[in-house]
Amino acid sequence: MGLFDKLKQGLKKTKDTVIGQVNNILKAFVRIDEDLLDELEEILIASDVGVNTASEIIERLRGEIKERRLSDGNEVKNVLQEIIEEIIGDNEGLILESNQSNKINQIKPSVILVIGVNGAGKTTSIGKLADILRRDKKTVTVAAADTFRAAAIEQLEVWTERAGVDIIKHQEGSDPAAVVYDAIQSCKSKKTDVLIIDTAGRLHNKKNLMDELAKISRVINREIPEASVETLLVLDATTGQNAVNQAREFKNSANITGIILTKLDSSSKGGIVISVRRELGIPIKFIGVGEKIDDLDNFDGKEFARALFD
Repeated sequence: MGLFDKLKQGLKKTKDTVIGQVNNILKAFVRIDEDLLDELEEILIASDVGVNTASEIIERLRGEIKERRLSDGNEVKNVLQEIIEEIIGDNEGLILESNQSNKINQIKPSVILVIGVNGAGKTTSIGKLADILRRDKKTVTVAAADTFRAAAIEQLEVWTERAGVDIIKHQEGSDPAAVVYDAIQSCKSKKTDVLIIDTAGRLHNKKNLMDELAKISRVINREIPEASVETLLVLDATTGQNAVNQAREFKNSANITGIILTKLDSSSKGGIVISVRRELGIPIKFIGVGEKIDDLDNFDGKEFARALFD
C-alpha cells in the first residue's frame, strides 16, 4: 500500500465524520450564505480544529467567497482545502545534522529526545522511528531513560528488537541522566548516527519533569556539545483538545522542535492536526496511522489535506 493510500485509510474516521458532513451541508444549502458558513464552522470545531482556528478558517473562506464570487459548493470545498493546506504549511523533516559548518567532521550521534505523557504512544513511536531511521541506512541506539514507569524498559526492549537497533538500559529506578551518559559513550565509540532518548512520561509534576529534562540536556551539552538535538513531543490524536493543552504544558518545560501525532487512524477528530500547527506553531513531523512497525509516516501537510478531501 502506498503512502497516500495508507494516509487515506488512516484518516477514514475523520474523513467520514468531517468531510461527509461538509458535503451534506454544501448539498443542503442552495445559496452560499452566512448560515452555511456557521454550519461549516460548527463542523470544524466538532472535529477539534479549535474555536480560534475554526473562526480564522471561516473568516478567510468568507473573504475568498466574496473575492472569487463563488456560488458552487464544490468550489467552496476546494477553497477550504487550500486554506487548510496553507495553515498546516510545508513538510518539515527531522534535522539530523551537526551544528558544525564542516560536515566532514560531523559530530555523532545526532540526538532525538522523545517526550510525552504515559499512554500517548511514546514507546511504540520510538520503535517505529528507530525502524524508519534504520531503513534509511542510519545506525541507531535507543536510551531507556524512562526508568520510573513499571515495565517501560521491557516494553522499549521489545520495540528496539523489532526495529533491529541497540538499546542502552539500567535497572528500573536508575538515574535517567546516567543512562543517557552511558548511551552517548556507546554511540561515540561505535560512531552511531542517531541516539533516541526515551524520557519519563510525567506531566502532573512539572518541576520534576523540567529538572529531569534539564539534567539530561546538561549531559548532552557536555558530552556532545555540537550535535544537533531534536525534541519530539508525542500526542494522542484521540484525546483531541486535551492533546493541544498537553502540548502547551510541555512547551513551557522543553524546547519542542516537532510533534509525533499518534492514533490518527482511531480518531474521528483529525482536525487536531490543524489546531496544533496553528495554535502552537510547532511542526508535526510524524503521524501514526496504525499499529504495525511501519505505520509511522513522515507528515506532509498537502498530502494530509489531499487525503482528507479526496
